[in-house]
Order: sequence, then structure tokens, then C-alpha cells
Amino acid sequence: MALDIAALRAQTPGCEHVLHFNNAGAGLTTRATLEAVTGHLQLEARIGGYEAADRNEAALEHFYDATAALLKCRRDEVAFIENATRAWDMAFHSLRFAPGDRILTSVSEYASNFISYLQTAKRTGTVIDVVPDDGSGQIDVAALQRMIDARTRLIAITHVPSHNGMVQPAEEVGRVARAAGVPYLLDACQSAGQVPLDVAKLGCDMLSGTGRKYLRGPRGTGFLYVRKELIEKLDPPFLDLHAASWTGLREYRVRQDARRFENWECFFAGKIGLGVAIDQYLALGEAAVSDRIVALAADLRAGLRAIGGVTVQDRGPRQGGIVTFSVDGFEPAAVRDRLRAQAINVSVSSGDYSQMDLIARGLAAVTRASVHAYNTEGEVARFCRAIAALR
Repeated sequence: MALDIAALRAQTPGCEHVLHFNNAGAGLTTRATLEAVTGHLQLEARIGGYEAADRNEAALEHFYDATAALLKCRRDEVAFIENATRAWDMAFHSLRFAPGDRILTSVSEYASNFISYLQTAKRTGTVIDVVPDDGSGQIDVAALQRMIDARTRLIAITHVPSHNGMVQPAEEVGRVARAAGVPYLLDACQSAGQVPLDVAKLGCDMLSGTGRKYLRGPRGTGFLYVRKELIEKLDPPFLDLHAASWTGLREYRVRQDARRFENWECFFAGKIGLGVAIDQYLALGEAAVSDRIVALAADLRAGLRAIGGVTVQDRGPRQGGIVTFSVDGFEPAAVRDRLRAQAINVSVSSGDYSQMDLIARGLAAVTRASVHAYNTEGEVARFCRAIAALR
């Protein structure tokens, strides 16, 4: 499916104001998503929050259908969560660990996730084992297979690390996890919206994602997938009157679907907006969006490598829309700030977010540029000229 880039940019008001290469932070929303969010907020202001939710019940419920279509799963396997980190937490902290149980993860695991591993290890005596990378920088799937034993309780990786441009071989990891009968938690925070997702092909039992990044939904929105057969085996870390029913003075009953991981109060306007954003992404064609992101990122890497004193820091045989680099003589924060003064948006990935990768490679931080399908070849060229001008 061919993308109409001019139409895509016309639907994205921010394109008129900035060169936005910070989609791994937060993508630019479309006009339709913006109107869905603001329209519901305006309705709340006019008739009341509860009443607005009742009137827009169909739009709120559509979130589950849209996300199920995104992940190729059942709607009752989907929960709306306020962000990807909390979605991941709700899955991870629903598991029960005992002393000596093992968690297998990767070198490029996201900092928030690893902090949860450390917290759980401190509380329960669980062991955290990091699967080494192979020669390309991605997780060594053969090593993962060798490391699994009877005490392995979880395999958890980040699909697209936020700091090194790589796309992990999540399907291969899923095949190993399924063969071993070990639950598999996939952090899809950066992959949702730039990499086509199919939970059956991925082989994951749980998957967390956000709305604000490549899906270009509102901030304060996220989602969690849990495989139907696993839902009733997980005990959420906390419950409320939405996730469970108070059935007697000293009794309660937990919901049987993935909404047991939700809580009653949420960003209702954002929930509607995320459904709209997912619909638009799927209408464009997942493969078409992914192919364009990969192509633009490859052009950007090539352009940066052609500039003296610039080093591209990306890893892995498969790379996505995140491009990380260093500029001799400039701290990444200084690069970000100088570009922002020219209405060019990037971000900084700090080494303390990736102790086992960036710090291990001697990188205190890197500048991160992240492209999307609505970006253009002209913007890539302009970006490279701006970096060259720093030198």
C-alpha cells in the first residue's frame, strides 16, 4: 500500500511548525485524534464527566476493538492502562516469585523494567540473569535457550530498545519461550506503531504498549495484552471496584477478562483518542508505515555517517526508526538544545537508562533522532545539514 505523504502531513498540524524527529518520545498527533480528545473534554465541560462517558460509551468501547485489531487478539485480552510502564508493571507484578526463581532478560532491557526486577529480587530472592548479546548486538537466542532451566519463571525483553536503534528478534524469543513453557512478557512501547504486531506470531503471553509514541495517540494512554489462558492465573497487584466486585462482607470476585488489570478512573478522552489513532494507523497499512520508517531511518544513518566527527551508535542486524549518534565536541544535550532552537526536535538517551549497553560501551549519553512515516527525505537532508553545521 502506497502512502500519500502530502495527505499524511496535511492531517498532522505539527508538521507546519517543527521538524519532528522525536517520535520515540511522543509522535505528532493527527487532527482527527486531537478533535476526538478535545471534543470529549468539551462534552465533559458542558454536560458533566459521567454523563459524557455514558453518551460516548460506544467510542470508549471501540478502544478494545481497535487494540485487538492492532495486536491480532481478542478484545477481552486487552486492558486500557494510563501508560506503558504501568501496563508492564501490572503484568509483571501479577506474577508470583519465590527465592531462587529466575528472570531472564536482555542486555538492552529498559531501565524501568530492570528496576522492577531489582525490587522483586530484593523482596523475594528472585535471581536476575541477563542473556548475552550475539556478535551483532541483539539478544543471543541460542544462549537464551541454553540458559532456561526448571527455575526459570519469566522471559522478558524490550522489543525495540529506546536507545540503540535495534529491533530485537522477538518472534525467535517467543518460539523458545513457548517450547520451554515459560511465560513471556514483551515490552512493545517503542514497537507499537512502527513494527507490525501479532501476538500469536510473537509468541508472547503478555505485551505492554503506549499510545503517545509511534501510534501518535494522546499522552497518558497505554494498553496491556494478556493471553486469555493466562488471565485467570495472574493476581493483579491491586484491585478496585472496576477490576473486581465486592460480593460479600469478606468476599470479592475478580473480573475474568483483561480489565482486571485496569482501574475505574482513567483518561476517558485519551481512551477515545487512542482508538482513533490506532484506526488511522491500521488504515494506512502497518507494513507500509514500517517500510517507510525503516527507509527514512536508513537514509538518516547514511547521511550522519557522511559527516566528519559524527558517529552512529546503533546496533543489531535489524534496525527501526530510532537513530542514535554522537557528535565530537558536543554533549548530546547541547546538540538537542541547538537543534531545538532551529525548530528541530530530538531527544537524549542517558546512560543511566541503559547500564548494560550504553555505559558498558563507554557512552554517558547519545543523541536520539526518531523518524516516522510523515517525515520526509527533505527533512532528513535538512537535519543532516544542521548537524554538519555544528561541526
